[in-house]
Amino acid sequence: MTADTSQATATAQPNIALVKYWGKRDATLNLPAAGSLSITLAGLHTRTHVHFDPALDADDVALNGARDTAQTRKVSAFLDLFRARARVDTRARVTSSNDFPTGAGLASSASGFAALAVAADRALRLGLGARNLSRLARRGSGSAARSIFGGFVEMSAGTRADGEDAFATPLLAADAWPLTVVVAITARGAKSISSRAGMEASQRASPFYRAWLATVPEDLASARAAVQARDFEQLARVSEASCLAMHAVMLATRPALLYWNPATVACIDCIRGLQRDGIGVFFTIDAGPQVKAVCLPGASSRVAAALRGVGGVQDLVTSTLGAGARVVPDTAA
Repeated sequence: MTADTSQATATAQPNIALVKYWGKRDATLNLPAAGSLSITLAGLHTRTHVHFDPALDADDVALNGARDTAQTRKVSAFLDLFRARARVDTRARVTSSNDFPTGAGLASSASGFAALAVAADRALRLGLGARNLSRLARRGSGSAARSIFGGFVEMSAGTRADGEDAFATPLLAADAWPLTVVVAITARGAKSISSRAGMEASQRASPFYRAWLATVPEDLASARAAVQARDFEQLARVSEASCLAMHAVMLATRPALLYWNPATVACIDCIRGLQRDGIGVFFTIDAGPQVKAVCLPGASSRVAAALRGVGGVQDLVTSTLGAGARVVPDTAA
């Protein structure tokens, strides 16, 4: 393999879980404790370039122009999965950037590892299919398995100890039900407790954790049926309930995990006011302070205008539903 053919660039978008994933049944293989259902966004992007270079003695990883030892170690372990399949030990130079806040509750790890998986697959000429890429992306970040695909996506937790049945599957194409998401950014800094650390704490020390897990299969079935029937009201009910139940688990963790800030709560109140006015919108919030308002076509302008007036909202991003992770030309914008 020559240096000229051992590089590739890929892009991926973060996804927002409507039925939430929180916790693992196997930390080593990064197997989720429960299934999940998500939508992939078009308006936020990670772009990752991978170059396997025989001249390197160690992997060189830069995220948004910065190098971090812990991040490099994690990326190196992830790339080892691909090197093992390609039967090479060549180190890589990885440059990745996000056009949205990183580590702040906007699923940057999902888009990051999905893009890295696709780029590494192409650079090493492995030719892995989407299902295998979903399995591998999961090893870097549980939610990255879903960002391999676009539109509406369902993630199976699986039951096998080896994790071979824990992968994502596309449920409905983005253009088949063109919802819009208005993201209210209420803080730009990285959260103080990572999702991975928060999950471990909740599993260990939240009295609500097992009760919450028991609700997920029914929520998944309800959300899946809502997506297939394009039933916005049903999807809204189950999505908001799943979100609030997950955060209840976090709040009951000892010590408590509180990812929200005052603007987060104010955004929820704003969205509930819009719902009372008959506007087609519902909220969901991941492990962070950002609020995602999922809107019916035509409602996003009204929702964005209302959220823009909420104190503490620093910025808004309006996004349609997007495509899955994919290789792009090195010269692409």
